[in-house]
Amino acid sequence: MSQDAAQCPNTQKQVAVVTGGARNIGQAIALRLQQDGYQVIVVDIVKPEAKSLQADARQVDLADADVTRLVMTDIGTRYLVTRLINNVGIVAPALLEEARLEDFDKLMHLNVRSALICTQALLPAMKAQGKGRIVMNASRVVLGKEARTIYSATKGALQSMARTWALELAEHGITVNCVAPGPIATSAFWQNNPPDSERARRIIDNIPLQRMGQPEDVAHAVSFFCDERSGFVTGQTLFVCGGVTVG
Repeated sequence: MSQDAAQCPNTQKQVAVVTGGARNIGQAIALRLQQDGYQVIVVDIVKPEAKSLQADARQVDLADADVTRLVMTDIGTRYLVTRLINNVGIVAPALLEEARLEDFDKLMHLNVRSALICTQALLPAMKAQGKGRIVMNASRVVLGKEARTIYSATKGALQSMARTWALELAEHGITVNCVAPGPIATSAFWQNNPPDSERARRIIDNIPLQRMGQPEDVAHAVSFFCDERSGFVTGQTLFVCGGVTVG
């Protein structure tokens, strides 16, 4: 941590970074963390929809490794970041025979590689403070889902990295956990599952709680993992899916 960062007035408040925080689940997480008292920095390719998130936001293509590393290193220098939510992710639905190698690279770079780059950049500040919370947005697809070969591979990778990081970072007071949402009513969900489609009706009918999840449901789970009082919970995955995994 640089001397300038230590003297910066922005460091007087705990800072949380949310990748992909401009819309949908990421926005709900960012707004919830603001309510919890954090200064939130959204890092996304688009401008945040919520006005309260716009002032500190950084517009970055997180699939670009060099730019991502540069921006995240700058954030780590300017702010005492204690919370990192690796939320950004995209889906490329396709059955096994139709899965494309170009989509494999695209999803791995954005969904997985960005998490590694962001965490490496912000880790020195957390270690220096002897505390931190890292939360990965995985998905219930880690348990298997049709037409999600590549997407499930990326989310499974995040879950595996989280368990490894939890072991490596425990001695520094840093916890690493996953939330695994699904199905959640986001624009991406409805794009892949049109509301009037048989596929959408089948998904909703199979939810034990008989409703779609909301982005705020996931945000509440993230808030729990970020809480100072959750320091004895690490390496875990919390499924936020209305009971789908129970059956």
